[in-house]
Amino acid sequence: MADLLVSLYTDKLAELKNKADNVAVTIRPVLAPEAQLVTDWVREHFSANWGSEVAVAITRQPSACLIAIENGELVGFACYDATARGFFGPTGVHPDKQGKGIGLALFSATLQTMKTLGHAYAFIGDAGPVDFYAKAAGAIEIPAKDKGIYEGMLRAKRT
Repeated sequence: MADLLVSLYTDKLAELKNKADNVAVTIRPVLAPEAQLVTDWVREHFSANWGSEVAVAITRQPSACLIAIENGELVGFACYDATARGFFGPTGVHPDKQGKGIGLALFSATLQTMKTLGHAYAFIGDAGPVDFYAKAAGAIEIPAKDKGIYEGMLRAKRT
């Protein structure tokens, strides 16, 4: 998968925010007392690797992990500055809640937060839905020969 680059000073960011404002979820940073609950949720619904990144993001000041809440229930998350400064991700929405704009809202809120904190660009490492990021925020592929920051990463063996 490709690494992507998103300018945080593009008009696409304002368009993204306008679309995201119509999504009926609350998006906010993770509070310290919620850290274990959120990390466990991510491990259960996504992966241990993402759980590790979430744990790191939550411990940053301010918390670099945003969550989406619907009717008092955790339905999604998005992190930044977890594996490397300036990186967006990981991010995920509960499978039962996908397709409702929650991922778009999390993406928008995270990019807005990164811009507020002084980032000019956001990197998306090993981006899965490349077309989504390109359409939503004008993300472009970074032409690089190597695999990127996740090259050689240890992974759990599947049995």
